[in-house]
Amino acid sequence: MTRPLPLNALQVFDVAASELSFARAADRLFVTHGAVSRQIRTLELAFGFPLFERRNRAVFLTPAGTRLHATTRQMFDQLASTVASLHASAASRTLVVSCEPTLAMRWLIPRLGTFAQTHPDIALHLHSAGGPLDFENTGVDVAIRRNDFFWGHTLAAEPLADEWIGPVGLPASFAAPRLNPLGTRTRPSVWQDWLRAMQSTRRDSPPTLPSLEAHGKTPPFEHFYLSLQAAGAGLGAAIGSVYMVSDELSAGRLVAPYGFIRDGSGYVALSREPFAANPAKEALLIWLRHALADAASPWIENSQ
Repeated sequence: MTRPLPLNALQVFDVAASELSFARAADRLFVTHGAVSRQIRTLELAFGFPLFERRNRAVFLTPAGTRLHATTRQMFDQLASTVASLHASAASRTLVVSCEPTLAMRWLIPRLGTFAQTHPDIALHLHSAGGPLDFENTGVDVAIRRNDFFWGHTLAAEPLADEWIGPVGLPASFAAPRLNPLGTRTRPSVWQDWLRAMQSTRRDSPPTLPSLEAHGKTPPFEHFYLSLQAAGAGLGAAIGSVYMVSDELSAGRLVAPYGFIRDGSGYVALSREPFAANPAKEALLIWLRHALADAASPWIENSQ
């Protein structure tokens, strides 16, 4: 039975044959001159014939060494190409996703397990951020954003879902004589947006509200997420995106007595390259659209 050839010795031979110098081969391989000599000697003993001619301090390939080098060069070139292809394939199945903080915390993160079950070959690394994004310097592959800013002309933008908003809170908050609207600095005009949308559809007038400019008796919260948390704590009513409150509505922790209405904005997925050019990105895009629609459909089916 033929003994397998030592791969490490073949690699040392390939480098030494390319350099025609044991000293330069040692430098490239970060080993000593003696280590290169020993590996070459191991191969020559295994083959039973010399691979190099040693003349003073110079080395030259024998005819057998020349033939072996042609094979090892092809072998290691093919190996390097295959490894590079494997790395590229693995990288293409890992996506760094940037998502607006409230949408990430209240909608996307609870559904990441479902995505992993549906697409076990795609790994998502989530970043929480909003607004404009420097794709080149952040390493982000896909950004999920509300279309309330200009992202330039170079990015691929795919629509995900319309935004649907409505007042949400505990039942007791809506039973009070006057509703306390909770505001947020990140969406300062959200109550006015809701009122305009209600008026444009000629729906029944909403309840009597305190001064919206003052956002009721509670100071505005710094983030949209905090206003929704406050609504869940019974401090008043907040305007919620249907996607961000759908789980609480399903569990009965929040109510939305006036339903939801489109406010004219929507969510988009942004990428430096077309989504169709990357199978992992396209799979994520399709999943996002279906998952957003599934979250919203029980609460907007009567609001069309």
